[in-house]
Amino acid sequence: MDLAPLPMDAELPRLVEAFQRDKALVLVAEPGAGKTTRVPRALLLEGFADAGEILVLQPRRMAARFAAARVAQELGEPLGERIGYQVRFEEKSSSRTRVKFITEGILTRRLSRDPGLQGVAAVVLDEFHERSLHADFALQALARLRRTQRPEFGLIVMSATLDAEPVASFLACTTMQVPGRTFPIAVRYRASQASVPLEKQVARAVAELVDEGEPGDILVFLPGAVEIRRAFEACQGLCARAGREVAVLHGDLTSAEQDRAVAVGARPKLILSTNIAETSLTLPQVTAVIDSGFARVAAHSPFSGLPTLKTQPISKASATQRAGRAGRVGPGRCIRLYSEHDFAARPAHDTPELLRADLSELRLSLAALGQGLSPADWLQPPPRAAFDIATRLLLDLNAIQDGDELLTELGQRMLELPVHPRLSRLLLECEARSIGRVGALAAALLSDRDVLLSSRARFGQGAQADAWVGPSDLLSRIEFVERLQAERFDASLARNEQLDLGVARRASQVQKRLMHKLRNVGRGLENEEDEQALGMAVLCAFPDRVAKRRRAAGAEVVFSRGGSAALSEQSEVREAEFMVVIEASSQVGRGVQARMASAIEPEWLLELFPQRIEDSTEVRFDPQRGRADAHHVLRYEGLVLDESRAQATSQQLADALYSAASDAGLGTVFDMQPVETFVARARYVASRARMDPIADDLPQELARLACAGAQSFEDLKRRTLTDYLSAVLPADVFSTLEREAPTHVQLPSGRRLQVHYEAGQPPYVASRLQDFFGMAVGPAVAGEPLVLHLLAPNQRPVQVTGDLSGFWQRHYPTLRKTLMRRYPKHAFPEDPLTATPPPPRPPRNAGRRTR
Repeated sequence: MDLAPLPMDAELPRLVEAFQRDKALVLVAEPGAGKTTRVPRALLLEGFADAGEILVLQPRRMAARFAAARVAQELGEPLGERIGYQVRFEEKSSSRTRVKFITEGILTRRLSRDPGLQGVAAVVLDEFHERSLHADFALQALARLRRTQRPEFGLIVMSATLDAEPVASFLACTTMQVPGRTFPIAVRYRASQASVPLEKQVARAVAELVDEGEPGDILVFLPGAVEIRRAFEACQGLCARAGREVAVLHGDLTSAEQDRAVAVGARPKLILSTNIAETSLTLPQVTAVIDSGFARVAAHSPFSGLPTLKTQPISKASATQRAGRAGRVGPGRCIRLYSEHDFAARPAHDTPELLRADLSELRLSLAALGQGLSPADWLQPPPRAAFDIATRLLLDLNAIQDGDELLTELGQRMLELPVHPRLSRLLLECEARSIGRVGALAAALLSDRDVLLSSRARFGQGAQADAWVGPSDLLSRIEFVERLQAERFDASLARNEQLDLGVARRASQVQKRLMHKLRNVGRGLENEEDEQALGMAVLCAFPDRVAKRRRAAGAEVVFSRGGSAALSEQSEVREAEFMVVIEASSQVGRGVQARMASAIEPEWLLELFPQRIEDSTEVRFDPQRGRADAHHVLRYEGLVLDESRAQATSQQLADALYSAASDAGLGTVFDMQPVETFVARARYVASRARMDPIADDLPQELARLACAGAQSFEDLKRRTLTDYLSAVLPADVFSTLEREAPTHVQLPSGRRLQVHYEAGQPPYVASRLQDFFGMAVGPAVAGEPLVLHLLAPNQRPVQVTGDLSGFWQRHYPTLRKTLMRRYPKHAFPEDPLTATPPPPRPPRNAGRRTR
């Protein structure tokens, strides 16, 4: 067929020459240049496909399919002959196919199975500016292949808005710049309209363009299918009056529906599309674009790592691509539903998915290649922390071997399934338990947004409250969808059950495709054993999300690896003590909310993960009873599964008691005064170099000895720490202390006085002034006079002195007058040296009857 000329055509000889010379090239071709169709066609016609297949990577399924169809049409042959395509769950090719358009995940799995890409001569990475995770993986794997095994391997990286120099430097190749075929585009901005629903903003912009007589198709970029449906309803009447057809375009449509949306029609169209229309699609009649400024981008749950989509503002590069769609056939217009200031504040490019994504699938693919994380292999290496998290998960899933981190047999099979590693593990466990059909539906549901639309409280008051209590939130969703399947997706049933009919339909389609990947589809859920099998499969997929209810019937759960969450009010898992939390999210002011859970039995953990079970005997102190007891404890990664009373050794009990006494303070259990006195005496003697210092932790050592053979604080309170001194100190210490630092001294009157030893102070005794009558010199310890605290009859010191003779001579005469006046009943003789001291007081309990 005759081809309409495109800017790329004139540059193809130069491209072919550069590619033939270097076998690598970075091509930056502006929108409308024709790179997506003309470059693969040229490689085919110039004979590059004679050496092997040429793979052309596209970031989206629809783009791959449309591009392949366009090139086949230009060659005048059916799709599936020399030109074919392969996307997730769909392929159109044959043994004669030489150029195959594929999505990036297809290449990732092919590289994992065949790192050398036998039978492939070259790969073209189209729209590389989007920097998907698979595209970055493909670039590093193919660059490594060229450096090592196959230097002749061809690689072209293409984009319309790519910063080419870093990629060219990484590949050590040249770049080409090709202008596009675009016309001037008049861009209008709108002030912020956050309070106005998006579909109303779209309807106003469409009405404005229609009123201005817009001749061609109007392309509206919206975040997702929900926004497209609402905009369709808002614009349908307007377009009907204007004689304009309304078409929708998104990835969830069937191939036939997508073909109808982009086909040239007899009437101008309003095309409501997601960002799949930004690149790689031919929309020849579009002359105006309405840009919402938002897109759904691939993201992941921070909790589970499962893939999700989130709505976020697009970058300047994406906005430029969108506007460019209006200028392919003539001057165009673009209405941006955001302000010019908003546009100026947006980033130049989107953040590469590699820097923000869950890396589990990437890590699995690298393990298949026998690779770890070598930063030099990457245009931009993935974050080390995210890489390590992915490695830990794959070890948990038994997908890689600990140590060498190579794929296990199970990991090899997981790699063959086009879902997240958690879900492939779930699928294979369901297959092994003969419920593969259910596993495929479970994986499909967990790969999409929640099929339940309602946030209704399922556990309110009333007779129906108990109807919503069940063993698994995932199981209930499976049962809901199976009911819809049985009723041929009846819309009224979906409304009554508040289910998302679109999600249910997609899940059923993915279920069928996943079932084709299994060796044993098995049966549905026919009995309780099958439900238990599903629960065990969920546990295999989420072994790091095991949780236990903190209190019976309470909403809070604690996780095996630390942390806690509160079960959502919508969760059906209201009775189980142990569970797997499948999905959770953090909410401001509410902490972590577990939105989906599935009950498990502790015995399953023992059966599935015996190597992670810790079986121990522990002795713990019970502060309520004041005693230590032994317990036999089974734990799964720190989470207590079972506990029972056990026998403990005397040493275990002693250690537990000592730890509890230390935490409470030894003085709350023991009388510490005798020990403190002993330590003070020892330090005094050591300060005079009469013996070696004793250890600072002597009280603790004595307490530890005292705990031997005890089981409670009551036992300890009956024990005296100084009774254990002889077990830790040599005998000569006691004799030295008795000689150098006695505990008491005796006065000539027979009265015994306690000697006080305090750190940094000389030792002293305290007694009534009258007790020292008749003494010219005070008592001494080891030849050193003691400091005397001379007390009045009220037991308060009237003088502190180390010179008793001097006191009698200089101070007593004056002090005597004051004391006689204050204490007339007591004798204060004029000459204290000849006076007789009072007799010693009898012990306080003298004369008392004892029992």
